[in-house]
Amino acid sequence: MDTTRSARIILVPGFWLGAWAWDEVAAILREQGRDVTALTLPGLEPEHPARGEVSLEDHVGAIEAAIGAGEGPVLLVAHSGAAIPATVALDRNIDRIPRTVWVDTAPVVDGSAMDASFEGDEMPLDALWEEELGQGSMRDLTDEQLAQFRRRAVPEPAGAVRDRPSLTDDRRLDVPATIVCTAYSADDYRSYAEQGASFLAGVLEHRALTMIDLPTGHWPMWSKPAELAAIIADEADAAAR
Repeated sequence: MDTTRSARIILVPGFWLGAWAWDEVAAILREQGRDVTALTLPGLEPEHPARGEVSLEDHVGAIEAAIGAGEGPVLLVAHSGAAIPATVALDRNIDRIPRTVWVDTAPVVDGSAMDASFEGDEMPLDALWEEELGQGSMRDLTDEQLAQFRRRAVPEPAGAVRDRPSLTDDRRLDVPATIVCTAYSADDYRSYAEQGASFLAGVLEHRALTMIDLPTGHWPMWSKPAELAAIIADEADAAAR
């Protein structure tokens, strides 16, 4: 395989996570000779002094900086809540991003915040830990992985939770997008979207969407890193064709 003909890969972690969340997946891809950048978005540094001042636009800017830091096509990979800034970055960089991957999430629609009514400066993981466990999102994680997640998780800046994205370039709807369906199946994704789940509205809007089932919990970068890396590698190769 000639990885010089593969797209650069940018990995964007979801809420509470830094670049470290992608360590296993990134290592597999780099062993194949691929150009991989894993991001820690602003405010997700453990010692950030003012998370309440971090905005969605700051997150978008960090993704755009990574896109502009190299040459050639980019495969943009977003997990969970990172779908919001990733969709905005795609909207503004259509000509640089020929393909996208959405890990247990989906591209969002214009104006769709995670929670526009959220109050406070930050959202800590501990506030939702029991709910996440009860809903099964932690499926297939070992006790060690759960402990590391809880220890390393950083409160999510409120701006990333409540700011509304502004999308202006409808060409993004024709950029091939692959949703890796983990906590829910592809059939469930379509069903929930049709039932009006706001965060999945992009499933109905997007015109070049593929869904791949990878049954596990919401954190496949830890529970199934090899399988997820294989999907990303295939998409990176396709993005360069």
